[in-house]
Amino acid sequence: MSVETIDTLVVGGGQAGVAMSEHLSKCGVPHLVLERGRIAERWRTQRWDSLVANGPAWHDRFPGMEFPRTAPDGFPSKDEVADYFVAYAKQIDAPIRSGVEVKLVQRNVGRPGFRVETSDGVIDANSVVAATGPFQIPVIPPVVPEEAGILQIHSSAYRNPAKLPKGGVLVVGAGSSGVQIADELQRAGRRVYLSVGPHDRPPRAYRGRDFCWWLGVLGKWDLETPGPGTEHVTIAVSGARGGETIDFRRLAAQGLTLVGMTRTYQDGLMSFAPDLAKNIARGDASLMSLLDDADAYVARNGLDLPEEPAARRIEPDPECMTNPIGELHLAKAGIAAMIWATGFAADYSWLKVDAFDEKGRPRHHRGVSIEPGIYFLGLPWQSRRGSSFIWGVWHDAKHVADRISTQRKYLAYHAAAKREAVDA
Repeated sequence: MSVETIDTLVVGGGQAGVAMSEHLSKCGVPHLVLERGRIAERWRTQRWDSLVANGPAWHDRFPGMEFPRTAPDGFPSKDEVADYFVAYAKQIDAPIRSGVEVKLVQRNVGRPGFRVETSDGVIDANSVVAATGPFQIPVIPPVVPEEAGILQIHSSAYRNPAKLPKGGVLVVGAGSSGVQIADELQRAGRRVYLSVGPHDRPPRAYRGRDFCWWLGVLGKWDLETPGPGTEHVTIAVSGARGGETIDFRRLAAQGLTLVGMTRTYQDGLMSFAPDLAKNIARGDASLMSLLDDADAYVARNGLDLPEEPAARRIEPDPECMTNPIGELHLAKAGIAAMIWATGFAADYSWLKVDAFDEKGRPRHHRGVSIEPGIYFLGLPWQSRRGSSFIWGVWHDAKHVADRISTQRKYLAYHAAAKREAVDA
């Protein structure tokens, strides 16, 4: 069997893989990107129909191309985002090979590089970049057994209200996905319960500037390490209907029922933690903290931005907060489906190298693995808070490409010195 050789192999053709390809090309590094589906496949097939980006078009993009159909302050649809990456890959002439799955990567014995087994043959690569991102395996906690007789799907499998059976819906998880799905279902006439855990809820916009701008000028995107207990904090923000600040009290007034964190299930009865008011209060505090920082920035820099006192208004607590539901009999409440907006787990089972800790998490510094020749891209907090966002992954790719290019120079020197010694 013939073996294809390449200097650097990039696994994954989403935003991370496309960004990696651009910077490797700029560094003159021969490379190949393998994508088991299509470019930006998850944007097309693991998102609900009405999803739009959570960041405005001027912010959540690569520097080399603007979104062609969405105004800078608008929020592109999921399909436009996918089309954007396809067009970007074409613009930079990225060597992406679609429809090829990487099955195994292992280090060569007695010589440099790695043997890569794919669905299309074997590749020998000096370096491998895992650019598969953090959203690989949908996580559904083992709370409700399959025999309970209720449809359970992950948020990545949700498409639209019509695809669910008739009846009420319990949405577990109040981050961006959970809130937007619950809101859409309630607007479609469904009876909806939303299980709310700890979260931050920034303003969509404040004093005429999107919260993405505020995080930028306040230096919060560039934070290199999360604060204690904040690495995996859920963020409740939305670009739906032109962008709006998530307000759980407003959602309750709209007809949606809020409950605390989902705990246990037994004999048709779902129990919830008595933490709803505390979790919403935490979200309120995060909102006020950002508004305080923004006001201080305006005063310090003398900016002519209009005051917005309405942004600090907190409406009265709804009945579901003052008299929270601790237990809910799903059948008696008419619940026909549960949607778990509970995040994802990583899957590096194909990467058989010594690059992970005891919990299977990559051991790296800014994407450079402790295993020489292995690199990661698209990880949360890879180098800073913004790393897993579209613009953030582009900047991280630049750093990783530079490290790969530097290593190639050392190897090239070694090879040249060895040839000179032989010729002497």
